[in-house]
Amino acid sequence: QGEKLWDALKISAYVFSTGLLMFTALVNSVSWFMQKITLGNFWQTAWLEFYNHMEGDEWAIFLFGAALVPALAFWGFNGILLVADITGKPTFITRYRIQLGKNDPVDTKKLWKAIYTALGNQFFVSFPMLVAMFYVMKSWGNTFSKELPTFQWFLVELSIFTVVEEILFYYTHRLAHHPVLYKYIHKKHHEWTAPIGVVSIYAHPIEHIVSNSLPVMTGPMIMGSHIVSISAWFSIALITTSISHCGYHLPFLPSPEFHDFHHLKFNQCYGVLGVLDFLHGTDRVFRQTKAFERHKVLLGFTPLSESIPEPPKKDE
Repeated sequence: QGEKLWDALKISAYVFSTGLLMFTALVNSVSWFMQKITLGNFWQTAWLEFYNHMEGDEWAIFLFGAALVPALAFWGFNGILLVADITGKPTFITRYRIQLGKNDPVDTKKLWKAIYTALGNQFFVSFPMLVAMFYVMKSWGNTFSKELPTFQWFLVELSIFTVVEEILFYYTHRLAHHPVLYKYIHKKHHEWTAPIGVVSIYAHPIEHIVSNSLPVMTGPMIMGSHIVSISAWFSIALITTSISHCGYHLPFLPSPEFHDFHHLKFNQCYGVLGVLDFLHGTDRVFRQTKAFERHKVLLGFTPLSESIPEPPKKDE
């Protein structure tokens, strides 16, 4: 047990130290790019023009940034995926399907149920939570500042948001798999053993509050973030979770193999980054599979299901 803990600590230290070095390099290089290549105060000027256009109406600005922009990002991205799910085209997308033979094409009855539930969660669960969040953010006094945060600070916030989401999502998600809670709450989300993008917010309202929304909202509330940072983070979070559920391992995008395996096996891979799963041993089975070998960014155009295929079944 002590050796296992020591191995976990070594790997965690490696992950965080590597991440810190990469983050430092990213901050330096991207900051230089933003300052030298872009049009100087372009973003600051654009923000002030938008702020003045909205006449400084903080509620309207918050509604636009925290609700409308992320919703458009979510449905715009998933609209493309839904075309592939329903029609099987374009093959540029469908040839990268993870669970071969599943959702080919998607069950339209299940799909409409998922869409209605997702819309219901956005309008009747997320929106009231955003109203409460608005008043929390107003109390910080910096959320609607006329001065944008620096890009370096946004990267710092993004790192903190990610860590907070990982911790809160892992433990609330794992709790939702307790037999009592799973039966009445989380089972709804797991009706899809082969998920699609829109299923990322197909969930019981309680789960949508506790596991989907609060882990994403908590970081900006702790940091008292600017509305522009909140808008960018919410959009990133929604697109990222859509990728994790989309069912396609597409080139140059983050690997969805980790969470797809969770939907397939139920008791593995509860987190987002995978660090807490490693520390708690909840990715042990996953690490022994071909899915784990495929869990990487695809840098070519040959589907990983072809280059790293599942072993043939014994009866084949």
